[in-house]
Amino acid sequence: MSAAGKYAVVTGGASGIGAALCRALDLAGAHVLCTDIDGAAAERTVASLSRRARAARLDVTDAAAVQQTVDDVVARAGRLDLMFNNAGIVWGGDTELLTLAQWNAIIDVNIRGVVHGVAAAYPQMLHQGHGHIVNTASMAGLTAAGQVTSYVATKHAVVGLSMALRSEAVPRGVGVLVVCPAAVETPILDKGAVGGFVGRDYFLQNQGGRPYDADRLARDTLRAIDRNAAILVKPRVAHAQWLFARAAPALMNRMAMRFVSGQRSRQAQRSAAGTADAG
Repeated sequence: MSAAGKYAVVTGGASGIGAALCRALDLAGAHVLCTDIDGAAAERTVASLSRRARAARLDVTDAAAVQQTVDDVVARAGRLDLMFNNAGIVWGGDTELLTLAQWNAIIDVNIRGVVHGVAAAYPQMLHQGHGHIVNTASMAGLTAAGQVTSYVATKHAVVGLSMALRSEAVPRGVGVLVVCPAAVETPILDKGAVGGFVGRDYFLQNQGGRPYDADRLARDTLRAIDRNAAILVKPRVAHAQWLFARAAPALMNRMAMRFVSGQRSRQAQRSAAGTADAG
């Protein structure tokens, strides 16, 4: 399914992967509704796109608002072709430091936000007989390491939801794709730190310090939609890690233990150095 002429909703579209998806869709000739909890930032994203693109403020934790967004597109266009459930947050740090409020926040955005998008878009797509749902997960939804425990839990849920839904949806004319990138150059690399956690250092350790380009991932995603792929894993090193984790889960877990121990040691060293400098 080419994106040209299609109507798409992108959540979390103001920055990072979401903004890159909006740019790729616009370039491909789609009608894009860029949504984000930061409505002004969504407007800035759309300002560089064609007149087909629009922006709207949307809190994905508000099920009624997500439903209204989908309903508005359908009322305007007569259909919804592409639903990108992309909005997400991360908390990084030792699990015991997370508050219940932080757990609830990440569950609300990363899981319920996707559920709300599916609940709003999927019945409409079944009714019209076509469409595609694209859920942004992460390599954290395919492998597991500590210090991003809540993020891992939510992204595993998104992968499971997507694969289960796909088994129902594809025979009925609706595609489902789950996108599982390793570290991508987005603001999320520098957010959600708890304790001495440094997200950029953590997420880039297995990529040689080089994040994947968000615009490249967006182009990869549109190609994956065109071939009705079930899952997209990028870059190649991440795909190799995923295959390794499937083949040797116990060994992968031991490697994760060593990785987390190394991260905690580096965090302690940075903290000690900062204390010494302050003294």
